[in-house]
Parts: sequence; C-alpha cells; structure tokens
Amino acid sequence: MFEKMNASYENYLKTIYLISKQRKGGWVFNSEISEFLKIKPSSVTNMLYKLRELKLINWEPRKSLRLTSKGKLIAQQTIENYNCLRKFFIKILKLKDDSRLKQMCCEIEHHLTPEVTEALRYFIF
Repeated sequence: MFEKMNASYENYLKTIYLISKQRKGGWVFNSEISEFLKIKPSSVTNMLYKLRELKLINWEPRKSLRLTSKGKLIAQQTIENYNCLRKFFIKILKLKDDSRLKQMCCEIEHHLTPEVTEALRYFIF
C-alpha cells in the first residue's frame, strides 16, 4: 500500500490519530503530541516539518494540525498491525497481557507487511 515508512514517523502518525479521535474536527496541537509522547515540543515541531513535507499532515507552525488521508491510512495500518500482533500473542501464544507485551507489539508493528497483517487477522479470527 505504501512505501516503507520510518518507525518514528509511524509512531507520530499513530499518536496524532489517537489524539485526533478525541477532538472535534480531528485537530491536534503540538503540545498534546509532546505530552502524549513525553518529549520536548521542539522535537515534535522538527518531526512535524518532516511529516508535512511528506504530505502526511496539514500544518502550519504555531497552529493545530490534522492528518491527511494518506497519513490517516498509515496511522490506521500501524494500529491494525499492533492490534493483530497483540491478539495473536494473547489468544494464540497465551502470553500475559502486560507492559512487556505491549512494548514488543509496538516495536514489531512497524515491520509487518500488509500480507502478514492479513494472515494474522485470518489466523486469529
């Protein structure tokens, strides 16, 4: 579906998506991303410039932002990868749902191809 995306970019897109689901109109502020990821606002701003250049967000400095349709699709796919992995580990492998499992899923989610995610989804359900 998309060219291989940097895991850091995917994490930002996922964060923006999750925050936007709680906001009317889907608009998100830099400070919300900073707080969610527990990083400096200046680091968020640097990433926002990169995401904007890739046309993954609509944003102007010192204003709120929204995901583009492409950014939203990448965020949704990343979340789907995470959810499939988590369900696989819990339902099939019978692993305990703890912080280690969540961290592992978060690290692996970036490496799944759409075909692997689809196979996991088919296997789990």
